[in-house]
Amino acid sequence: MTGVVSSDLQAVASGANHSIEPLPYGVFSTGALHRHIGVAIGDSVLDLTSVVDEAALRSTTLNAFLALGRERWAQVRTEITELLTDPSHRQRIHPFLHPLDEVSMHLPFDVADYVDFYASEHHASNVGRLFRPDGPPLTPNWKHLPIGYHGRGGTVVPSGTDIVRPTGQRKAPGESSPTDGPSRRLDIEAELGFVVGVPSSLGTSVPTADFAEHVFGVVLLNDWSARDLQSWEYVPLGPFLGKSFATSISPWVVPLAALEAARLPGPAQDPAPLEYLRDTENWCLDIEFEVRLNGHPVSRPPYREMYWSPAQMLAHLTSNGARLRTGDLFASGTVSGPGPDQVGSLLELTGDGRDPIALPDGDTRGYLEDGDVVTIAATAPSPSGGRFALGSVTGTVRPAVPRR
Repeated sequence: MTGVVSSDLQAVASGANHSIEPLPYGVFSTGALHRHIGVAIGDSVLDLTSVVDEAALRSTTLNAFLALGRERWAQVRTEITELLTDPSHRQRIHPFLHPLDEVSMHLPFDVADYVDFYASEHHASNVGRLFRPDGPPLTPNWKHLPIGYHGRGGTVVPSGTDIVRPTGQRKAPGESSPTDGPSRRLDIEAELGFVVGVPSSLGTSVPTADFAEHVFGVVLLNDWSARDLQSWEYVPLGPFLGKSFATSISPWVVPLAALEAARLPGPAQDPAPLEYLRDTENWCLDIEFEVRLNGHPVSRPPYREMYWSPAQMLAHLTSNGARLRTGDLFASGTVSGPGPDQVGSLLELTGDGRDPIALPDGDTRGYLEDGDVVTIAATAPSPSGGRFALGSVTGTVRPAVPRR
């Protein structure tokens, strides 16, 4: 059944989950409809299939639309804004509005590749102090390039997907040999993900100035991490099974066009990066995260504290000639700020489990336990003042599945 929002969509949007300004895209279904592309407005989703004259939107994923490029993205955004704000269109769009609480959300795009960076100096320094207490917190290359690892696109899942505790090899410092079993140190990483629309050619690189020509928008991302599996396997080639079991993303892709008011100059970078990494476009973003564990806020990481910008990440990702594909996803790495309540992982928040956090029900957590629910939400500045929600990404930890 279609929903009724209000005779004044602007009024509905102003106090709801999704205002008129972000207009995030997602893929939804109802009991009567198979997967359709829509945009969120207020507490509703507008089915775009029949109201926008664009064949790429009559699909079950965003990929075809992502490939159209910045000019077409802007044209469609303008058309949707007019449909939602001009009273003359009210009767036309009314049948295609559905209450958000009556739809099911799906993975918004088919993920081609997934790369995760390590762009927060605060996070990298915190981790370095935990694991290399007798040495410098940052590795020698950290301030010269955005460090990253190549993840597994096939295990990127939409918000709401249960996360099965991974099983693998782990070896605690006091153990003489590794054992195989469920992770004992399951963690989260609050991150911002960037969704690539326009591809690039093999053998060419993408300059920082072309970031917005290729990247369509952002999603909230939780890069679930099994710290015990990770610490045993990562030398010398980096993260592998400790990361590849699941990465959750929010169901709504917020276009870059909605984040103009969030853009900030990045931090001073010393030493100055090499020429191909110099970013003069101010793609640092004023995005505020909130991490909730079982409904209780435990941290509020600020994205504006990130050292490397997404434009620099993309330039480095392609600097060797690696090509972009529509649906590529790259993430910022854990978002952490300078304060103890501004970190984006339990690893930092609890000192690798040594100082558990207290929850309102009297429980404590060093790392995640089965049944725990993690939600990561975020807001960004609105062009008209105040802030709007970028949505949220949620996952519930389920027990490990025994090996067959």
